[in-house]
Formats: sequence, structure tokens, C-alpha cells
Amino acid sequence: MFFIGIDIGSTAAKVVVMDSEKIIEKFTLPTGWSCVETSDNILKKLEDMGYIKEDTKIVGTGYGRVSIPFAHKTITEITCHGLGAYYLFKQDCTVIDIGGQDTKIITLQDGMVADFIMNDKCSAGTGRFLEVMGNILGVKINDLIELSKNGKDTKITSMCTVFAESEVISLIGRGESRENIAYGVVNSVIERVSSLCRKHAKNSLFFLTGGLCSNEYILELLSSSLKGEVYSDTELARYAGAIGAALTAKKIKNR
Repeated sequence: MFFIGIDIGSTAAKVVVMDSEKIIEKFTLPTGWSCVETSDNILKKLEDMGYIKEDTKIVGTGYGRVSIPFAHKTITEITCHGLGAYYLFKQDCTVIDIGGQDTKIITLQDGMVADFIMNDKCSAGTGRFLEVMGNILGVKINDLIELSKNGKDTKITSMCTVFAESEVISLIGRGESRENIAYGVVNSVIERVSSLCRKHAKNSLFFLTGGLCSNEYILELLSSSLKGEVYSDTELARYAGAIGAALTAKKIKNR
């Protein structure tokens, strides 16, 4: 029997397949322009891999969860990221999820979501913010982060992505180096995320999920900003939402 969690985010869809004991398969697909099309592609891939059986249970989550008609249940990404983070970290913590369109700070208590807060200023402090700024500088997100290591003394002050974009263009016009601009962009995200944590965190243990979880430099910057170690699982933490959905699918079977 298989339990499948599907997390369709704004930029990428993550899929996890579990059996009764462990994760046996995982994959990602770009979300693209249509969550419905992405859902269809996921179903076909799962069918081709032999995971769609009569007794398979499927739970959907994320930005595009309403576009998964073959899911037996849908659930919010807050709950799923909390469950997935606890599965990976195995202790109560403050979960930091830097997503494509929003950032979520989630407090876990006894392995369950006790409280959460989300950013409310456009997409500042998110993966989308980094993507937009990277596009202006002509680099991908990971390259932007690498550039930032060699930058200094530049700040991006705008809380809105549109205004921050104008700031970056002005800096380019003034002849500021790409390294310094990248430094300002990356540290702006770290500052926004850390500010949310300081407002909300009730636990000094931090666990990072989302697409940036495999970047050691982001973990280092967050740890420094929060004055405490930020942990992650560089292989699986980006799948936290899908893991939480798959764990929820197991509960459907037991009812």
C-alpha cells in the first residue's frame, strides 16, 4: 500500500511516496503556468512508476492543492510543513519555510502546529524576491547567493518587491558591483525572515524547509542573525510539505 503526498507550490511541485514504514520515492516538477497541468503530469508520472493502485491514498497541499482532483484529501501547507519538519527533525522546534510566494514561521509543540505567522509585505523575504532580483542581475538564485559572499556595505530597504526592484536598478545605474547588490538582496531576505522569527518564535531550535534548505550559506546567515543554530536536512527538507501530506494519507488508511 502506498501513501502519496503532493505539495504544489508556486514554483515547484514536490511529491513523496511512502510505504508503511519509510519514504520510498520523491521527485519534483516545475509548477509552470498551470497547476492543473502540473497535477496531470504528476498523476501520469506516478502511474508510470506503478504507484497508483486501488488502495493508494493521496493527500494534496500547497498553493495548488485545489488542482489535484485525484487526491482523497487536501490540507493546508502550514499543517503539512509542521508534520514534515517534525518527521525529519524529530523534536519540537520553530520551522522556517522560505517559499516561492510567502515565508512561514511555524511553532511545533508535541509534534503538532501550535502557532504560526506569515509575511505580509508583497514577496519580500521569499524565494520569488530572490528570483526577481537575480533576473535583474542576470543570474540564478544559487549564483546570486554565491555572488553575495564577496559583497559588502549595500542595503535594500524597500519592503515591496516592486520598489526593491527599482532600488536595484538604481544601484546598477550608479555603478555598484553585482557582488555588493547581491549582498544587499540576500541580506534583505535574511533580515525579513529573522524579523518574523523574532516576533513569533517560542522555541530556540530552528529548522529550515523550502527550496533554500540545501544552501549552507543561507543556513549560516540565518544562524548568525538569529544567534542560534538553524538546522535542516539538505536532501529532504524541501519535501517537508509533501512528507506531511503523505503522513496525513497514512491516517486516512487507519480510519
